[in-house]
Amino acid sequence: MRQEALDGFVAVTDPLSTRTAFPRLNPLSRRIVGYTPKQLWERDTDRLPRPLAALRRRAREFADRVIAPVALELDLAPQPPLTEVHPLMREVLSRAGREGFMSDMVLPPPFGTAIVMTEHHPVWALAVKVEEFARACGGLMLNLMVPALGQCPILFSGDPNAIRRFLIPAFKEVKAGELHPFSFAITEPTAGSDVEEGHGAERYSPGTVARRVPGGWRLTGRKRFIGAADLSKTICVFAALEGEGMQSWTVFVVQPPTPGFVPLRKEHKMGMRASGTAEFELRDVFVPESHVVGGLRNGWALNRATLNVSRIPVAAMGVGFARAALEAALDFACTTTLAGKPLVDYQEIQLMLADMIAETAAIRGMVWDQARTFIPTQAAASMTKLYCTDHALNVCNTAMDLIGNHSVLHANRVEKAFRDARLPIIFEGTNQINRLAVIEDIQEEVLAKCRP
Repeated sequence: MRQEALDGFVAVTDPLSTRTAFPRLNPLSRRIVGYTPKQLWERDTDRLPRPLAALRRRAREFADRVIAPVALELDLAPQPPLTEVHPLMREVLSRAGREGFMSDMVLPPPFGTAIVMTEHHPVWALAVKVEEFARACGGLMLNLMVPALGQCPILFSGDPNAIRRFLIPAFKEVKAGELHPFSFAITEPTAGSDVEEGHGAERYSPGTVARRVPGGWRLTGRKRFIGAADLSKTICVFAALEGEGMQSWTVFVVQPPTPGFVPLRKEHKMGMRASGTAEFELRDVFVPESHVVGGLRNGWALNRATLNVSRIPVAAMGVGFARAALEAALDFACTTTLAGKPLVDYQEIQLMLADMIAETAAIRGMVWDQARTFIPTQAAASMTKLYCTDHALNVCNTAMDLIGNHSVLHANRVEKAFRDARLPIIFEGTNQINRLAVIEDIQEEVLAKCRP
């Protein structure tokens, strides 16, 4: 039999409940203070512009129907050999493509599947979708989102020929259910954060180099920790020009299989295990002049612009993981008894749940506030990423404390959310690098105060 009220609270029908007290006010007062109770998810969705609310509902339905049922199995499954895809993963990617979730970055129909009314909020739309997918599975979410990261340098180049040549044919493939992964390749075996921060890049000796040859360029070097790199059909490879430093970084589009492109290994990760993260080597790979995107020596600008956009959806990953942990903790508290009554009737549990709800709502609010801007600044993107991912892990920690011994069980999903939540604190620039990026972006203001 359902309880009328949790321990420590009056029933919603009690005269002292706001549910009963507010309706007794006069009509004008009710319009000012009255409200209809809604579930947390519905309340948040109602805050969105109508097209984004519809996207959120569609993404949640897809996550519940397609992603969540295979999430735990793919999290435990060994990574397939290089260049191979797990059958369940292939099915998820194919269905996501057919339903328009992998061609909706910017281009509207007939070229892509972007919602026309959200064209002024592409980052917000991406963040809304990422949260829903991350809540179901971090690894599957990452495989679904990595292509958008790889597409960004091409989009941001502003080159209509590059968009027509590289993106539109790929979107046609994915809308037909075929796989066309994109990758964004900046990280090198000897440089992670160095290639995401100007001061470090100034001192770094590039490991991936492009040498001019008749008709184009020859690329030599290695890239590591690259999402879906062994599967990608289109990779934006950032390379320095021979004899020059990082300021010469240029974007070269490599389309495997091509001679000299060699996938080396997949990483075995603690979290987001369903996603493939690979290292590859470029052994004198020829890239025609037509595959240089954005012009020579503009790669650094395209890299930073991409990160300014991608770091806000990375923050949304944290929101999704926090929500997954919160929902699991709430289910556990409602279905587990102690001393003859549900855990949720204990005030200590109620306080923990309230903290998790508040913290999740706060980081979602920060993501949505910063994402509504068409062009995110570096400071806004970096502070959103570092704050939300740090606090998402706090929520996962609290959920594990609440669930106790059961939290380490794979079937509970909380330990998976915890493992998944630890990774975005590291990638897209460690949160320490993101803290420095905040200061870098406001250094004129800081210098003006220090040196009048």
